[in-house]
Amino acid sequence: MVCASANPLDVLFGEVYDELRGMARGMLVSSPPNRTLQPTVLVHEAYLRLNRTYRKDPLNRGHFFGAAALAMRRILIEDARRKWRVKRGGNWNRVPLEEVQVATDAHPELLLAINEALERLAVQHPLRAQVVQLMFFGGLTETEAGESLNLCERTVKRHWAFARAWLYAELTGATK
Repeated sequence: MVCASANPLDVLFGEVYDELRGMARGMLVSSPPNRTLQPTVLVHEAYLRLNRTYRKDPLNRGHFFGAAALAMRRILIEDARRKWRVKRGGNWNRVPLEEVQVATDAHPELLLAINEALERLAVQHPLRAQVVQLMFFGGLTETEAGESLNLCERTVKRHWAFARAWLYAELTGATK
């Protein structure tokens, strides 16, 4: 028995779930065996996207399959792009966060060069420069820096990663 207040998209999704999984399996057939996306994950991600767009507007079955196929395609394309993106490690040398030392351990010349680069960073990206200041010069953890700046830890991690890459490029002359 379906509740009268049920979302029409939920009802339709329940009715065609097995068909969507079959469609997803078909889309993933040609992908490599070490793929990270599974048919169930693909179907559920597509549902979440469709739910944002069609929450209030009921879909007919044909339109639903077209929209679901398009959503799954976009998910697959985004996944492929994410895997090949340079920022995901394409031609960059990764440096673990644990290898970054607090400023008191750094050589004086390096410390001065970092300070000058940090001043340039502050002009373009003030918040990211504050993260570096708190973590590199202040020795704070990501959590502590987030609390200090009223940011979530994930945002601090992103700013920290960006700032480290930016500073590395500045200090090695890779941007010139």
